[in-house]
Amino acid sequence: MAAKLNLDFYSGKDYYSDGDIENELLDIVKNNQDYTEVLAKDGRWPILYHLSPIRQNIINWYPFKQNASCLEIGGGCGAITGALCQSLEKVVVVELSKRRSSINLERHKNFNNLEIIVGNLNDIVFEEKFDYITLNGVLEYAGSFTHTDEPYKDFLTQIKHYLKPDGKLIIAIENRYGLKYFAGAKEDHTGKEFDGITGYMNTDNVQTFGKKELEDLLKDSGYPQQSFYYPHPDYKMPMEVYSEDWLPSVDSLLDSAPNFDNHRYELFNESEAFKGIIENGQYPFFANSFLVVCGE
Repeated sequence: MAAKLNLDFYSGKDYYSDGDIENELLDIVKNNQDYTEVLAKDGRWPILYHLSPIRQNIINWYPFKQNASCLEIGGGCGAITGALCQSLEKVVVVELSKRRSSINLERHKNFNNLEIIVGNLNDIVFEEKFDYITLNGVLEYAGSFTHTDEPYKDFLTQIKHYLKPDGKLIIAIENRYGLKYFAGAKEDHTGKEFDGITGYMNTDNVQTFGKKELEDLLKDSGYPQQSFYYPHPDYKMPMEVYSEDWLPSVDSLLDSAPNFDNHRYELFNESEAFKGIIENGQYPFFANSFLVVCGE
């Protein structure tokens, strides 16, 4: 047996893409079992973003319960799919793009516990509920694919129907007030300096949240139990993951966050700024990213 690609819900059109480099990515994963040499020679952001094993650090430490199932919404090219397959009995991926799904399938074709469904989540009917749902860099785009007055709340409320009563939703997302943005890094989705800090004044289809905003959004959407974790330097390339019970100390030497896909300003030394922030007990507010495990 091998991984399965399900095209029953595919519309015949990929609605987003990184462009022709995705064809290169498909060739790379077809011809390489290990991407170390590719990553060493090719410094383009899409190559690093989709193929770096560091991506898996966001989830490969998490103590999933035994014999559990997971719905990965927005699996992309499979950056964390393999880590999920190694930890769970069953993984179902939903992804809009057939090309990205093909890359994911090629990377993880030897996992017989994996099904990749190509299509719009809103068109898919599931015959089961899951122990876990993951949104890895997905929630911030709810305004683009949920066309209601409260798209973020409505999206979170909708996917709750796919969870078992004791199931957990796992969200990785940037912090709107992450220190890197104050220091001059461009907002990850709009490419504009200070865009999230000033409230996304010219953007209405993507947004991230501060800690309290995210807590309130999740509570209002039916997820009152929440555990916050803090990937550093961010959730995309996490080298450390802190928790409420184990926050960084002034000796943690937190590095500045790079913008691999954009040039950025560095208005001050983030490592030094974090020391004072930590001393004042404000690290959770200024952490660059959140990982939230939540449920009923």
